[in-house]
Amino acid sequence: MSQPISRFPVPKLEDMPEDIRELILEVQEKSGFIPNVFLALAHRPAEFRAFFAYHDALMEKDSGLTKAEREMIVVATSNANGCQYCVVAHGAILRIRAKDPLVADQVAVNHRKADITPRQKAMLDFAMKVCLDSADVNDADYATLHEHGFTDEDVWDIAGVSAFFGLSNRMANTISMRANDEFYMLGRAPRS
Repeated sequence: MSQPISRFPVPKLEDMPEDIRELILEVQEKSGFIPNVFLALAHRPAEFRAFFAYHDALMEKDSGLTKAEREMIVVATSNANGCQYCVVAHGAILRIRAKDPLVADQVAVNHRKADITPRQKAMLDFAMKVCLDSADVNDADYATLHEHGFTDEDVWDIAGVSAFFGLSNRMANTISMRANDEFYMLGRAPRS
């Protein structure tokens, strides 16, 4: 018996607004399955559109952060927020983007012990501060990040990803969003 993917109603694909349905079908074609976040958030179409517009603005742009580094932020902060969905789903994406089957698990458990660069550790230290104690962010945090080659725009990006996924984590937890089984094995073994 399969578990529900959300505490809230999940609309049928054919009942969704056309733009949302088309986006979901594109994702399905690319990944081979529909990540449950798309189905669960389709419950509220206007919020779905806003969520994914902001998600893509943060996660898909060219900047001083690699796509793998952005995923590291998501995994580390999502674990701090107790969000199983995001740790599992973005852990899979991190494994693929980093081309490393171990990194997501290491970053989720303790980024300070993970096999990542000192620059990435500084980035995650700051992301965790934004996640857990943003009122304490200060000039010393900026100085540390600058020493590791981050620009002020990069600092904004680190904070933006951490803050956005704080919202995402809280909603995923509130609606009991369940990660797709497919995510658990993605990026753990070379593709055949």
